[in-house]
Amino acid sequence: MDLDLVAKKALLRKIPHGLFICGVREGEEVNGFTASWVTQGSFEPPLVVMAVRAEGSSHGIIERTKLFSLNILGVDQKELAAVFFKPQLAMGGRFESAPFQFGEFGLPLLDNALGGVECELVGQVVHGDHTVFVGEVRSAILHKDCEALNLASTGWSYGG
Repeated sequence: MDLDLVAKKALLRKIPHGLFICGVREGEEVNGFTASWVTQGSFEPPLVVMAVRAEGSSHGIIERTKLFSLNILGVDQKELAAVFFKPQLAMGGRFESAPFQFGEFGLPLLDNALGGVECELVGQVVHGDHTVFVGEVRSAILHKDCEALNLASTGWSYGG
């Protein structure tokens, strides 16, 4: 039986996704990207699961440093998500568009996000065009508690 590609695309795009800014750092190089394939994976220990495009520059940094941050965006931060969503050839630059601080583990945490977590890589699954990274939450900062941005509210689509 052949896979119905139209049905597959329509249905997979119905899976709800938040929008997050993933931050990485290697030495003085800081980079980030908009991540939408993210979920909580465990209460104890606190784990998050994130799929990252294998060919992206941040992918290699996560593999080498074993660290990444996730910044949770507010419902009104679509423009910020767009800055980090656009393809980029070189490292850096994106964090110049928004003030940030380095967290306890040296990763970029956006000042104006709802908050962010710094994660230590504890597992990964390499299969397909994305790698699934599992990170243990090692630090968390909450700036404000309000509704988070989700992919459906932007009118964008990623997946399918």
